[in-house]
Amino acid sequence: MDGHDMLLSPAGVEALRTALTRAGFTSNGIANRLGPQATGGVARNDFRAALRATEDRDPLGTLIRVFVCEQTEPEAAVAAALAPLALDEALAGGLVERNGDGLRMGVDLEPYGDDWWVLADVPGSARPGRPLHAEHVLGIGGATQTLIGATVRRPVEAALDLGTGSGVQALHLATHARRVIATDVSARALRFAATTAALNGQDWELLRGDLVAPVAGRRFDLVVSNPPFVVGPGTTTHVYRDSGRVGDAIGAELAAAAPGLLTEGGTMQYLANWVHVAGEDWAERVAGWFAGTGLDAWVIQREVADPMAYVNLWLTDVGETADPRRMADWLDWFDAYKVEAVGFGIVSLRRSGHDDPAVRVEELRQRVETPLGDRVDAWFDRQDWLRARDTDGLLAAHYRAADGLQLRQEATMGGDEGWVVDRQVLAMPNGLRWTEEIDPLVLALVGGADGRLALRDQLALLAAAHDVAPGELAEAAGPIVAHLIERGFIEPVAD
Repeated sequence: MDGHDMLLSPAGVEALRTALTRAGFTSNGIANRLGPQATGGVARNDFRAALRATEDRDPLGTLIRVFVCEQTEPEAAVAAALAPLALDEALAGGLVERNGDGLRMGVDLEPYGDDWWVLADVPGSARPGRPLHAEHVLGIGGATQTLIGATVRRPVEAALDLGTGSGVQALHLATHARRVIATDVSARALRFAATTAALNGQDWELLRGDLVAPVAGRRFDLVVSNPPFVVGPGTTTHVYRDSGRVGDAIGAELAAAAPGLLTEGGTMQYLANWVHVAGEDWAERVAGWFAGTGLDAWVIQREVADPMAYVNLWLTDVGETADPRRMADWLDWFDAYKVEAVGFGIVSLRRSGHDDPAVRVEELRQRVETPLGDRVDAWFDRQDWLRARDTDGLLAAHYRAADGLQLRQEATMGGDEGWVVDRQVLAMPNGLRWTEEIDPLVLALVGGADGRLALRDQLALLAAAHDVAPGELAEAAGPIVAHLIERGFIEPVAD
């Protein structure tokens, strides 16, 4: 993007970076200045300790008071903190704005990571009563962090951020992609993204347009998107939230576009909402998005909300809670389409080149070991390993149980018999932290997976111990072993 497409001139961006660096206005610099107690308070929007720690209003203190504590500060102090950026340019670019006798933040300038800054619109909570701009640009929220953590971070040549907003995802992509391309339907968002890129010394190709339209015909090794996924009647009031598509159609639209966006071996990951319709299996419905794409798909549902809670959440998000008609229309739409709940989760797709793509849609509500992106990458690798082997290949391989695997038992006191085990559950304390109820035979199989015997030999021993025909046991064990591998309960030992 050219200089005129940023909030500040190129020279102004350089001057702002100098000011922020000189003052130490970084995540670590702020934490060191405030100390643990005040830093913890800021995370809870309790600014009292932080304000006491910055009363001297030196440049770092002033920047903290303005951009972290949302205070109005004397013009002279703000001008000194932003120098060498001229105050006139800071005002013209909207970085700060006049408020009474002083200046306050005009944008959300947030230190992020070790030495990054992200520019976004001031959150609605900091300006009560002021309606959000129709092209409001979000900063770093919960959904943003979810996608950051879930993204596969392999080195790639070209990465695409669909609907970049303030540019947070693109910042991360630039750490492992040689080229970063970012799109947004909002020209206003692209101005913020261009400024974020320049302020952090990064160079992205920024394109305006709706979803994949600006990159038609181009392919990428990695595509990420935090799209306007909110489910509803298709009304658009705020572009960061509303796609203009009815229901959850944007999730299906992105799935359909994925084959044309990805290089061989490429990955696409995006956040989505999907409806739970009365009388329908939500997982089957979402799995239908990927029919005919030829892509491996792993969809994990992380949260579920009922319609009332969902509508309240998003009306509050843009300050529309005072509009009862808006709420009623939205809820009427849910009722008309028999929507019982709305799910939120992560869609991960990979173009593996196989004729029999793996498609899994499931709940993963438990807390998982971070970063989730590493778990996603490993899941796709396990699919590749399984597809490369027929039943004989599975039987010939050696396996070992996952590190730290736990067995949990539920038992009932049975009189003279003592404790009688009712239920046995395998639990993974690490990784995806799956739990799985198993029978004694599967328990014996996992317990004996120490890498020394091929599965075929292990099953022969189990067959003899349980008086079962080895061939029958091997045939029955194939799908069970594949499931245990997919979940990560057992791992193939390298040849």
